[in-house]
Amino acid sequence: MARNRTYNKKNILVVVSVVILAAIALTGRLGYLMIAKSEDYAARAKQLHERERAIKAERGSIYDRNGVEIATNKPVCTISVIHSQITDPEQVIRVLSDLLGLSEERVRKRVEKVSSIERVKSNVDKEIADKIREYDLNGVMVDEDYKRYYPYGSLASKVIGFTGSDNQGIIGLEVKYEESLKGIDGTILTLTTAYGVEIPNAAEDRIEPQPGNDLHLSLDVNIQKYAEQAAKKVMQAKSADNVKLIVMNPQNGELYAMVNVPEFDLNNPYTLIDEIVKEHEGEQITSEKMNELLNGMWRNACISDTYEPGSAFKIVTATAALEEKVVELDDTFHCPGYKRVEDRIIRCHKAGGHGTQTFVEGIRNSCNPVFMEIGARVGVERMYYYFDKMGLFDKTGVDLPGEANSIMHKKDIIKAVELATMSFGQSFQITPLQLLVASSAAVNGGKLVTPHFGVEIKAPDGRTVKTLKYDTEEGAVSKETSDIMNELLESVISDGTGKRAYLPGFKIGGKTATSEKLPRRTGRYISSFIGFAPADNPQVMAIVLIDEPVGIYYGGTIAAPVVAELFDNILPYMGIEERYTEEELQKFNVGTFQVPNFVGKTKKEVKDLLKVYEFGEIYSPGEGETVMEQFPLPGETVEKESDLILYYN
Repeated sequence: MARNRTYNKKNILVVVSVVILAAIALTGRLGYLMIAKSEDYAARAKQLHERERAIKAERGSIYDRNGVEIATNKPVCTISVIHSQITDPEQVIRVLSDLLGLSEERVRKRVEKVSSIERVKSNVDKEIADKIREYDLNGVMVDEDYKRYYPYGSLASKVIGFTGSDNQGIIGLEVKYEESLKGIDGTILTLTTAYGVEIPNAAEDRIEPQPGNDLHLSLDVNIQKYAEQAAKKVMQAKSADNVKLIVMNPQNGELYAMVNVPEFDLNNPYTLIDEIVKEHEGEQITSEKMNELLNGMWRNACISDTYEPGSAFKIVTATAALEEKVVELDDTFHCPGYKRVEDRIIRCHKAGGHGTQTFVEGIRNSCNPVFMEIGARVGVERMYYYFDKMGLFDKTGVDLPGEANSIMHKKDIIKAVELATMSFGQSFQITPLQLLVASSAAVNGGKLVTPHFGVEIKAPDGRTVKTLKYDTEEGAVSKETSDIMNELLESVISDGTGKRAYLPGFKIGGKTATSEKLPRRTGRYISSFIGFAPADNPQVMAIVLIDEPVGIYYGGTIAAPVVAELFDNILPYMGIEERYTEEELQKFNVGTFQVPNFVGKTKKEVKDLLKVYEFGEIYSPGEGETVMEQFPLPGETVEKESDLILYYN
């Protein structure tokens, strides 16, 4: 009996000890949680009762060289639902599907999904969002947002690019300068009950968004418009597949325009253009095919597509030959219409040949046998050396995504035939921009420039955040060779294959090209022309490519006039003034004179006075006998053949 009592006492002691130890441990743990971890758990509790909503940051604008805004932002809204706060789900579904143009099934999935917040639609026009607000639906949130807007629609679409629904850049400059253009989103923190319902009149924590920086470009809206106009005109006239046109300052690489017609609407980038729709009319377009077509529509062929440059590449071959001093201007060559190279007969574009001609005449005539000869004189090793110096083995470094590189033969497999065809621009491929950069080095004094659009990054308040710098490599070509090339290429326009690019009063230099597309003998060509002005001090350079023109396809016939039309519009705009020769003054009746005073004179007196002055069209509104008003005004200086308006009373 005594033994049992002793045994029970021990058991009770063990149990009591365990209980005391457990109590001490629990008390210690409770003290740790309440004292040491109090701040952490308070923060966690707060998070359970807070809901965070983003405030979208305004994306930086994009401006042309004159400060014209070409990419901006349009206020829109994002519509979201909070499941726990919705009191009438059927009304919410009905209103949102009706006003947002969404199916009831799609809206129902969002409304019935149990989550803290569910986005229904973004980029909603403010007018529609305001209508949703008027319904005052519980659980429906309307947040301010921004949608990218392009005031000029399709202008330079493949250069500027566009943004996605999240306002991030997709293609073009928008994606290239994403880090500069995007801002930092802000947030709204609201308090909720344990059931997730927002507490009315509770204080909000708000972190304001930071807008992105602005991008300022060398692109000029007016030059881009002129270039697109000229490109569209020739594309329609020649029923061409597409036309590419680039305008650049050859002295520093600033790009003034880059055209890829047909362009697409930047405000509706997922809508196929008419040309593509017609081409695939009647086809079943799968989602995979649609993606393929959209990517093709967005593709910037000026930098992403390579081609055989044809005779325009003779600029590079001639430059290499002059640098190597293997040819003199008065060297003579004979062209019977072809040249035999090993076992191949390679023909000139002129079937009967050019006969005997000097090197200068060979360039004017764009004679293939002349260039095959000087290419052979330069040789493979040195030819590739100048290809490298003129940037033809590397991407140009343009500040656009998706640039392709040249496709060249490996040097050790080039034989006489390959060298001959390469000398006049066949059997290899480069991009239009690569040729433009190489040609600019040939005429700008020998500088290899980096083509670019970006000039400055500025803060929203106008402060310059960053001035963009680009590499320029001096000595790609000697100044002496460059000066000679300027004269030679000017003679191509004044007396050679590029005559249709001639503009009275302006010294134009350039080179025509007509290249047959692969595979050969299919009748598909690319007609092109590269030109610059003024020829003795190039300030602007342009290249145009007309892809698969119908009918006449010679570069000198259809491509040269495109650049002539462009230069006729943009040279005066750029402040490059006409400098007429005496011959031009007489031939084109060029000159100016001061407008006389016609006011108060009778019709007979006006008729006698007009015999002395060279006006163009004369407009004479009014029924009277005496001039009461005139335009241009008396004393104004005008060009000969200017129109005159005389108001009679």
